[in-house]
Amino acid sequence: MKLSLGPLLYYWSREDMLSFYAAAADWPVDIVYLGETVCSRRHLLRLQDWLDLARGLSAAGKEVVLSTQPLIESESDLKTLRKITGDGGFTVEANDFGAVRLCIAAGTPFVAGPTLNVYNPETLAMLAESGAVRWVPPVETNPAMLGARPVPEGVETEFFAYGRLPLAYSARCFTARHYNLQKDDCRFSCLEHPDGLTLNTREGNPFLTINGIQTQSANVYTLAHRAPELKKAGVGILRLSPQLRHMGRVIDHYRATLDG
Repeated sequence: MKLSLGPLLYYWSREDMLSFYAAAADWPVDIVYLGETVCSRRHLLRLQDWLDLARGLSAAGKEVVLSTQPLIESESDLKTLRKITGDGGFTVEANDFGAVRLCIAAGTPFVAGPTLNVYNPETLAMLAESGAVRWVPPVETNPAMLGARPVPEGVETEFFAYGRLPLAYSARCFTARHYNLQKDDCRFSCLEHPDGLTLNTREGNPFLTINGIQTQSANVYTLAHRAPELKKAGVGILRLSPQLRHMGRVIDHYRATLDG
């Protein structure tokens, strides 16, 4: 089985992001996803910066995929999406069906991301016919559901295996609301929470994680102990979601587990 480093879901400083991906060049992962997939206001790294990182990681022997946003809310978002899908140098992770349409038009191979919500074989077959080379099932999918679905020949299955589960997206920014700020004047509050902001119940128990417009699980989810079951169900790639601390150690653990 292969390991992938999923797209960065949080907003870190430019220095932290650049140092993270510099380290990733030496980590035992096969695939690296790059790009902003949560909020277009997070622009400490511009598209050109992501492309520069992509070329560097590709030169280091990694397969690089450019990820797109699940929510396209403005003309500038659409402009960026057109540039990503029309670049031609890298596979694209399509997280919106508008991105799928643009990949088809440009002849760009794509990964059907988890936010496309592919739940049935007919949809997956349609995406495969349209140029999908890989799919990432929605995070609520279990191995039994995977085993019951035929996957088109030539399409890889990648499964979310580590990190806080990305559960939902909203046009509203929950982090800005936490600080009583408007979304358009959020003061980039996400920078204060490099692993998201924990939302507790009235009893003080962790319930969810707030990450800008994204809602995540409160706890970190891991499937290292289920790798043999996932392989039997047809999964070929395990996706590890970036965390600020100890990511290299997490990847080493997964690599050692997969190597027996």
